[in-house]
Amino acid sequence: MVEVTVARLGLDSATNSYVVILREKAGTRLLPIWIGKPEAESILVQMNDLKRERPLTHDLCKTLITGLGGTLRRVNITRVEKNTYFAEMQLDGAKGLVAVDARPSDSIAIALRLSAPIFAPVGLLTAMEADDGEDTGSETDSSGFGPQLSTEQLQAYLENLRPEDFGKFTP
Repeated sequence: MVEVTVARLGLDSATNSYVVILREKAGTRLLPIWIGKPEAESILVQMNDLKRERPLTHDLCKTLITGLGGTLRRVNITRVEKNTYFAEMQLDGAKGLVAVDARPSDSIAIALRLSAPIFAPVGLLTAMEADDGEDTGSETDSSGFGPQLSTEQLQAYLENLRPEDFGKFTP
């Protein structure tokens, strides 16, 4: 296992799906994981340090973990089977260390909120290169994944979000 960080989050224009790009902490290899819209929004909110009036589900998870005296020691992206990624959250609490099966997208969103490290097997990392440049707004980044939102675009989108907008994420 090698430690990874969230390098980017964008839209894969080929599949019109969201993808989070993890990069090995001490290198350049990447692990792209396709995720759902709610998890992508939650990760973006945390990455851009935006505050919501009400807590998101991953904020609730953070509050539950810390409120019960627990700590998220680490997240492990464990494997991929039939294009489905698997992860485990290692929680330390009153009963000791507990491994909780979870989706990688949820695990990443919670890890970001709790500043917990994320790990992935070396065999899942690819030699793709990610652009280290500044945020490109809504342009396509060099990793081949589509539109990226600037902090201002994301904040404006979230501030104007209405319940009937769910399922229509088109910034």
